[in-house]
Amino acid sequence: MTIAYKWQVFFLVALSIFMSTLDSSIVNVALPYMMQDLGETMGQIQWVVVIYLLTVSSLLLVFGRLSDILGRPLVYKAGFALFTLGSLCCALSDGADWLVGSRAVQGVGAAMLMACSPALVVDVFEPAQRGRGLGLVGGCVALGLTVGPLAGGLLLEYFSWRSIFYINLPVGMAALIYADKVLRQSAKTPDVPLDVAGGVLIMIAMGGMILALAKLPEWGVSFPTLASLGSALGAGGLWMIHARKTRNPLFDPGLFKIAGFVLPLACAMLLFAALFSLVFLMPFYLSLACGFSPARTGMIMIAPFLFLLVVSPVSGALSDRLGTKPFCLAGLACLATALFLLGRLTPADGMLPLLGLMALSGTGTAMFISPNSTAIMGSVPGNLRGVASGALATARNLGMVIGVSLSSTIFSFSFSTGGGGLDSFTPDLTPQFLSAYAHAMTAGSLLALAGFAATLARPAQEKQGGSQ
Repeated sequence: MTIAYKWQVFFLVALSIFMSTLDSSIVNVALPYMMQDLGETMGQIQWVVVIYLLTVSSLLLVFGRLSDILGRPLVYKAGFALFTLGSLCCALSDGADWLVGSRAVQGVGAAMLMACSPALVVDVFEPAQRGRGLGLVGGCVALGLTVGPLAGGLLLEYFSWRSIFYINLPVGMAALIYADKVLRQSAKTPDVPLDVAGGVLIMIAMGGMILALAKLPEWGVSFPTLASLGSALGAGGLWMIHARKTRNPLFDPGLFKIAGFVLPLACAMLLFAALFSLVFLMPFYLSLACGFSPARTGMIMIAPFLFLLVVSPVSGALSDRLGTKPFCLAGLACLATALFLLGRLTPADGMLPLLGLMALSGTGTAMFISPNSTAIMGSVPGNLRGVASGALATARNLGMVIGVSLSSTIFSFSFSTGGGGLDSFTPDLTPQFLSAYAHAMTAGSLLALAGFAATLARPAQEKQGGSQ
């Protein structure tokens, strides 16, 4: 494995991650413009986000396993092709239904890319450098999230919302050509069949769970919510029975017996749930409670991702030498502290404490992500790295949905007890807002502390290149 090839593969992975995270953050900014241009309601246009999340989360494990069977280059290149095709269809959409369907196609491509990316990095980086490689990947995620709102604002300022999808076309086509030239065939196990029945059951379980979580603030405890959760639990139970009986399950239940795999995986979900409590609610705090303009709100929201961009590669490299567990513990402690204190801020406290705590949340996240990913990917055999990679991405997406849904539900319930809703917010309701906001941030802090406890329970592992 030459040094040049290693960095060529990393550049390709970085490009796909940057493109998918950039697209995600831009789409969120553009939703109001899509709603107005297409003449749809907010309930209809939210499916532009929900269908993408459902598709990606439901298919990550399938494509992770498929990359182990067919080889990662084939799945990865197909992902670029579908993501680019989906982007073109999104740009040409003349209605919400077409746009939602196109986002589903985009989601299939994104699932292929996300499922393979960590495994590709681990495949080409030596064990002693995996933390560094995954840390640089974390930096690419942060860069996409940072650039997205700024790029989206500029594109929407001068062009239509369709431009946010058109920009993916040249990047996607160039990346597909480059991937075809660069990627060498990875190890594969073509004699092992894909567990289609297991894949369908996992898709139903993931889809039902995410749908219930995503719609919980709107549906509440109602028949649709209970039906979605019931289908998720039923499909999950059937999958456990199926996985124990089938010879080559999509996801080996034996992996759940590896504490060095399952505990970091649970911690990843908890961290992203805690982080997205902040990501979801902070714009409301800045615009409503503080009265900031959209431009100023956007600039403040960049703060955590800037620190993620800088700290993530450093923490990944240091964890190769010092072990992953201390960095994961420190990161979760920083995030829990930041969320708890952010919930106690008021507009009268000024900008300095706000920016400082936002920076602390980004630093804590950056200290955690790449060392935790290194621990997960280093705990499984090489022939199951695709599955582990897909499981990690699934945990991350589930965490995002849990964070948004939980914080939204807690905030809405607490705020509505005083009567009214955010659609009728006035400055007189600021104390009521701050109380509800504090409750939601405290819940996010508790999620991070739960991750801290799970990390403490994780056994110290030894792997090639250093301790975990």
